[in-house]
Amino acid sequence: MQENEKAVLFIPDGAEKTEAFSRTTHLCVSAHQDDIEFMAYAPIAECFGRCDKWFAGVVVTDGAGSPRSGLYADYTDEDMKAVRIEEQKKAAFVGEYSFQLLLGHPSKQVKDRSDSSIVRELADILRAAHPRYVYTHNLADKHDTHIATALRVIAALRMLSPEERPEKVYGCEVWRDLDWMCDEEKVFLDCGAHPNIARCLSGVFDSQIVGGKRYELAAEGRRLANATFSASHACDTYSALNYAMDLTPLMEQDTDITAYITGYIDRFRAAVAEKLAEFSPKV
Repeated sequence: MQENEKAVLFIPDGAEKTEAFSRTTHLCVSAHQDDIEFMAYAPIAECFGRCDKWFAGVVVTDGAGSPRSGLYADYTDEDMKAVRIEEQKKAAFVGEYSFQLLLGHPSKQVKDRSDSSIVRELADILRAAHPRYVYTHNLADKHDTHIATALRVIAALRMLSPEERPEKVYGCEVWRDLDWMCDEEKVFLDCGAHPNIARCLSGVFDSQIVGGKRYELAAEGRRLANATFSASHACDTYSALNYAMDLTPLMEQDTDITAYITGYIDRFRAAVAEKLAEFSPKV
């Protein structure tokens, strides 16, 4: 597999590239630096300190358009690209990732429907790593680049033969949570292990936090809220929790993506209507 000329590959433990890819069992593809740590902490924690499970990350965009203030107020786009690469490397080192790949594409290119190069690039990465589990953005997210990235991941997975595909594909929470989904359809991602590592991973992205967004607090707050509010009539089972939607069926070419995702919304709407009908007073 040959990366594009802008790509940066970082292997924290210094393993050979072939080994770093082949040992990967859990792979997250995100739009931006820091998305991985916010939406896929559960698989990071599951693989942490293990020899039989390895987490790896792929960031598609270059991070040039991020807001900046304080120390970073006068940084150019090129400066910010370099900072965000280093921050992502720090996260990969702390989380003991098998590898971290930063593809360095501008957001505009990711959102260009006529550009198929990123899809082919992702397909090559997926073939080389052949993970059992893939994580990306959920397809009800409200960030345009997140949606575009997730759709590129699905398109890449559809290019693979059945034996090359992962067992499961999950769409995770970042710029819209998934609390609204019907409970029986939510995928629960346990984020309770190694809370100290979780805080470190969120906190290394200083350029984003100083830029005016307390992402590290928001990510932890969402996990805590999900854990408590996941069940109304039971004691807490989780100490920290993220939700995901199962995107596995979308690897099949004949599965309509829009109908599949809006189906979740339609079933939620029907569940709300059913409860209202059940408890409305008979006057």
